[in-house]
Parts: sequence; structure tokens; C-alpha cells
Amino acid sequence: MCLITFAIQKHSLYPFILIANRDEFYDRPTAKATFWDDAPEILAGRDLKSKGTWLGITKKGKIAAITNYRNPSLPETGKYSRGKIPVGFLNYEIDSTHFLSDLEQDKSLYSGYNALFGNYQKLYTYNNIYNSSEQLDSGIHSLSNDKLNTPWPKVLKAKDLLQSYLEKNQNISSESLFHILKNADKPSDQCLPDTGVGIHLERNLSSMFIDTGNYGTRTSTIILVDKKSNVTFIERTYHQGKAIGDINYHFSIVSD
Repeated sequence: MCLITFAIQKHSLYPFILIANRDEFYDRPTAKATFWDDAPEILAGRDLKSKGTWLGITKKGKIAAITNYRNPSLPETGKYSRGKIPVGFLNYEIDSTHFLSDLEQDKSLYSGYNALFGNYQKLYTYNNIYNSSEQLDSGIHSLSNDKLNTPWPKVLKAKDLLQSYLEKNQNISSESLFHILKNADKPSDQCLPDTGVGIHLERNLSSMFIDTGNYGTRTSTIILVDKKSNVTFIERTYHQGKAIGDINYHFSIVSD
């Protein structure tokens, strides 16, 4: 997952809105979003190589996601797959503060990552490279492959497009949100970050929506939670830039 943008308490009808793109190699085996047979509370797509996920939500309203931290000078020495981190939060009875403590303790067991976790009212982020965390109560935020709200062009554009749309629209259209996620504008070279991958790859990875031939945006996901705690979850699958299908789920969050 390379871009997650979300609004907490910024719309009158939907206290939580999340839009996200997962970028991955096209040949990595992946299952489309569903409620898992071996963890029925979890609604998420699944990486079939490591059995983890990049983004999920539970029937009780717990939310978790992961992005890689991009810095090729750092060795990929993690003992465990980063996709197991969201599963660890979604699948077990653990609150956010205790989960954060576990992440801090186990930070060296994974290659660089950003974790997003909590519920639709209060989210936390954690970056194991900086060993830094943040609690988020409200606002519009975006997370790519550095820390939360790092001013990369794609992060700034995603926040601006979502904020502008929410300010202008009382009724939310999923197609309009997917249109935002499909934005493939590339910034000028002087605006690009220098993450150590070289200018050609920086350009290819700089847009919100990516297609580089063998790697690109595999899925776009929308999660809406309304004032009555009703959830809309829509996942759109892409292959080499072309949409090849949607999955829709609607359910109400179950209180303890």
C-alpha cells in the first residue's frame, strides 16, 4: 500500500472517510477483499505470499493498514512480513495503546514500515525507522512511504483533492473518490523527494496512481463510516492501469 488518505470528523454525514491505493508487482499473488474464513471478523484483501494484508476493517470497527518505508539504503532484514502487522491488530483483542507498545518493542523484527491502526474515531500511526508515533483525533491526513503527512507531491495532492471534494459535496459519490485515486499527474522534477531510488524511479512513483508495466496500483479502496456506524467498503482491482472489477460490502459496526 503506497498511499492512504483519510478524513476524521471532516464531513457532516461521514465521520470517517478513507481512500487508498495499494501499489505492488502485478505478479504477486493476491486475494480480493472478503471476510476471511480463518478470521471471520476481518474484511480485507490478502497477500497470498505472506498471508498478511495491507488494509482491513473488522465488524467492530477496528481499522489497520501498512505502508513500506522507502529507503533502499536500509537493508530488508525483517524477520517477519510487514503484512502481518495489520492482522495482528485486527484479529486480536488488543487496544491501540497496548498494540503501539508491542510495535515499539518489536520494531527491529520488520523492515521499514508505517502502521495505521485504531478505529474510525481515533487512529494512531507508528514508524519503526524513526520509532515515532502519533495519535490522530480529527483532520485530513495522508500516508505514503515516509512518515505521516510528509510533504511529498502525491501526499499533498491527495489531501488537497479530498479536502476540496468534501468541502463542496454533501453527498459522497464513490465514483468521485475513485476518480481522485486515479489521478496520475506527475510533479516536476524539482518537487520530487530524493529517497535514493534514482530520478527515473522517483518520477514513476511520484503520482497517486501508478503503472510502470510490471508494477503499479493493484487496488483502490474506499471505506466510508456514516453517523449511524454503517460501513461501506468498496475495493476496485486494476491490472496495468485498467479497472477489472469491484467488490462492495455494507455492514453495521457491532458494539461490544
